[in-house]
Amino acid sequence: MPLDDRKKKILQVVVDDYVSTYEPVGSKALIERHNLNVSSATVRSEMAELEKLGLIEKPHTSAGRIPSDRGYREYVDSLMHVDNLSDNDRKIITSRISKSVDEVSDLIKNASNALSISTGFASLAITPRLRRSYLTQLKMLMIEPGKVLVVVVLSEGVVKDKLVRIPNFLTDKQVAMISASVESALSGKPLEEITLITVTSSVKNANIPDSLLNQVLYEAYTAIKQADKLDIYLQGEHRMLSLPDFNEMSKARELLDTLSDDGMIAGYVNELGSEVIDDKSNSSDNSCMIRIGQEIALEGFDDCSFITTTYKIGDTLIGNIGVIGPKRMEYSKVISQIDFVRNTLSDEMKKLYE
Repeated sequence: MPLDDRKKKILQVVVDDYVSTYEPVGSKALIERHNLNVSSATVRSEMAELEKLGLIEKPHTSAGRIPSDRGYREYVDSLMHVDNLSDNDRKIITSRISKSVDEVSDLIKNASNALSISTGFASLAITPRLRRSYLTQLKMLMIEPGKVLVVVVLSEGVVKDKLVRIPNFLTDKQVAMISASVESALSGKPLEEITLITVTSSVKNANIPDSLLNQVLYEAYTAIKQADKLDIYLQGEHRMLSLPDFNEMSKARELLDTLSDDGMIAGYVNELGSEVIDDKSNSSDNSCMIRIGQEIALEGFDDCSFITTTYKIGDTLIGNIGVIGPKRMEYSKVISQIDFVRNTLSDEMKKLYE
């Protein structure tokens, strides 16, 4: 059932008041705090209708009302307005992202940290899937006899390295020859098309015993395939413990147990559905995926909201960045912070590549 303007206004102020006070909201408080131009009896009646619709609910210990998951969903879908950040907030976030940057991973970590600090919640950033990228360089650098650093450079400028063990008998010259042969044969080939067979068949007439050569080529293959590994940077979990929403020890422990499982979080974000909340206050390509309370299929997240968006490396690679916070958050402010961090991260990556 569509809400009329008065119900929308009352739901909006209930959410806003509860977010700012963490106290159930009563009709008297709404009239005192907001210019509703209606009687207390009318507000009570409208709140009763909103409760019947499942948009607000009554906690057991209070006469006031709080937003339900459905109420928050109605709010973010239809009622909130996303404002731009202040110039000062923009400067602070930009400085946190761009400081001490040498490679892509530094930028992604900085962006996640900046988002956690600015929102006061936990943040996460996930590196893109790289399997559609193609190999541009593969270098094998002898560190000492039996140890080689394999450096994989991908089409978007992403660099991955892995320290591996090889037979002690191989020389610098032999390792360099193997590296050059693999690079020559596979440069320009997408990661998803590189197999152990393509790697082992890339070296011809090496004058190295097959048993030794195959060990080195296997290590080169694993380094190439691991370049597609998802990395997750999760920061600010401790900030959740300072929020009254997680004062109960059982709630806090359940949430932190799930947050400590990086693989579970990364997998969930990677498989999120296509529901998108558009920021209609800005004409740019500006969108977030929002999951609220029971919409989140992770244990311990019933009192949380999960807001994520995507960022780009170059024209094709897409990663994720977002915030995990309480359902009782300032959605419009958090969305504006996430969007600015996303855009700044993409801009700084362009500078790094150039």
